[in-house]
Amino acid sequence: MAKVAEAMLRDIKKDTIDFGPNYDDSMKEPLVLPTAFPFLLVNGASGIAVGMATNMAPHNLIEVCNAINASIENRDITSEELLECIQGPDFPQGGIIYGRKGIKDAFLTGRGKITVRARYTVEEIRPEKEAIIVTELPYMVNKATLIIKIADLVRDKRVDGISDIRDESDRNGMRIVIELKRNVSPKVTMNLLFNHTALQSNFNVNNLALVNGMPKLCTLKDMLDSFIEHRFDVITRRTKFDLKKAKEREHILEGLKIALDNIDEVIQIIKSSSNVNIARANLMARFSFSEEQSQAILDMRLQKLTSLETQKIIDELIEIRELIAYLEGLLADDKKILDVIKEETTELSEKYGDERRTEILNEEINGMIMEDLIEKEDVVVLISNRGFIKRVPLTAYKEQARGGKGSNSTVLKDDDYVEHIFIANTHDKIMFVTTLGKAYWLKVYEIPEGTRGSRGKHLKTIFEFLPDEDITTTVQIDEFSEDTYLFMATEKAVVKRVSTYAFRNAKTRGIAAIILDEGDKLIKAELTTGDDDVMLFTRNGKGLRFHEESVRAMGRQTHGVRGIKLSDDDDILVGVSIKKENEQIFMLSEYGFGKRTEFDDFNPHGRGTQGQKAYNVTDKTGKLISAITVNDTDSLVCMTSQGKTIKLSLANVSILGRNALGVKIVNVAEDDSLVGVARAENDKVDPEEGAETAAEIIKNDDSDEPTLFDE
Repeated sequence: MAKVAEAMLRDIKKDTIDFGPNYDDSMKEPLVLPTAFPFLLVNGASGIAVGMATNMAPHNLIEVCNAINASIENRDITSEELLECIQGPDFPQGGIIYGRKGIKDAFLTGRGKITVRARYTVEEIRPEKEAIIVTELPYMVNKATLIIKIADLVRDKRVDGISDIRDESDRNGMRIVIELKRNVSPKVTMNLLFNHTALQSNFNVNNLALVNGMPKLCTLKDMLDSFIEHRFDVITRRTKFDLKKAKEREHILEGLKIALDNIDEVIQIIKSSSNVNIARANLMARFSFSEEQSQAILDMRLQKLTSLETQKIIDELIEIRELIAYLEGLLADDKKILDVIKEETTELSEKYGDERRTEILNEEINGMIMEDLIEKEDVVVLISNRGFIKRVPLTAYKEQARGGKGSNSTVLKDDDYVEHIFIANTHDKIMFVTTLGKAYWLKVYEIPEGTRGSRGKHLKTIFEFLPDEDITTTVQIDEFSEDTYLFMATEKAVVKRVSTYAFRNAKTRGIAAIILDEGDKLIKAELTTGDDDVMLFTRNGKGLRFHEESVRAMGRQTHGVRGIKLSDDDDILVGVSIKKENEQIFMLSEYGFGKRTEFDDFNPHGRGTQGQKAYNVTDKTGKLISAITVNDTDSLVCMTSQGKTIKLSLANVSILGRNALGVKIVNVAEDDSLVGVARAENDKVDPEEGAETAAEIIKNDDSDEPTLFDE
């Protein structure tokens, strides 16, 4: 048996526990072990009986022993105070426990859910290729079964991004290697594995135990008190047993001492007796010995008559009398017995205790949220005039030189064209404001993912739109706050400012954002801080700069106020730009001309005025279609009504004055026109990539198979 088993069986022959018949009444067996080792807490237990089940977690021996001693020192100690001694379960396989709520529930109530995750690290095995190294598993998780499960998930394509998995475990420890494909996020892959495999497991504590023969749901204090009570009983019975044996030995030694003091007479009595029985009786009659003392004298060997052996008997008698005094004092004082329990528990801790293996983090896991399973990446979101939406990874578009023709970005049916395009991160929130002035929002990852050749999914399958309701503008929102605002502008130049906090409950059912006049529609919405300068741009090239405070914050159910005065009947508002540090305004015309202009080239004017010339509109350039805020490090994604897309760096677009014509951005076909432009951070673009034709896109596109959302 293991050495620690000695501590569980210690003193079993000293009448410390009761014995009872075994299952067939053929022998006696201990009803409970006299263990000095707190087995139930340290080792844990799991089992099912008739209508009852137990599931106890293992704990660290040193911590449990410290808690036992703390309970002895303070018999009124609370479970909360015991939490300072025992951090929580300590599983032999290691792993990481997330959160302390389940531990606290288990210790205070007897039941609790403890979330355990595998321990892993990420190693770079080749350039741009990483591997996840799993070194510890949750309690009771079988390594071979786990590897098979992961392989099945990869085969069924439920977990993407894994290229290989192998077991490199040896005598030095566990090592499961999960090789990832290039540019795959280890965090997202692990979150998927946590969600689908036993790499994250819940240990549901149910501390049901038999206490005095009755099942009881035990708290930590209950279990420690029961153990101390058990040890008190064992040590009391052991002390009584030792005291009885000591007194029996004292009785014998007293007889031997008397005999040695009168050795000549004792020898004479024995020699004169005809047999052993007569000798025993004569000794009992002469010296008032008991039968046991007389027998011990008769059994004494002649070597005991030496002076050295005689002294040993005298010394042993002194020692045994001291032991008797100690044992009697122990039985007379409960505190002394508790001190013995403390002493033996400390000795056990020092002899068999080891360091904690399971790490406990304060971070709680309140169920896996979808963001944990979605990799953060920039995507292009496309919305067509007929309401089809999709997202495509930004990496699907290669950067081109200024003046290129662009590449096919979507396949549209007759009479449909791309109406909205923007760049967003998969974890961003996107708010949609419709022609009816209602606001909706969702996470970007909830938008159906498509390929460049897919059509997407209709918005009415996502939002609860009315029959005549369509998306008119979108805006990216990090958090809904009373300190940020949604600045809205309509085609008829009506503007309005509303706190984003007012839209926190919009979601897919939608809530009112602005009350629109008949024939008007929302064309743009931007986020502001409450202290921004705003520029409004019209189709005929006029621009007006004013401070947003001139538009007071309103409630959702309001119309708004005039932003810029439209000079011509055919003029409408086409763009809204917010002044930001080190950024410029990019303006784009319908025939592919564009320019960058410094914000400070425009003078502030009063709200509701005509402003000043911002873009030189001619027959060559066509009308102004969009104006956005950009900086030198940005790239642009431009989209035509027929779905052509071009991505280019703003470094190729000159900064020009207010009256300048601009430069050619996109070659637009005669039957086509630009409908929108979006900005992308340049660090998400590969500047080494050259122009790519539509034929090359089709040839190089590795996503020919339709996705779940393709139509």
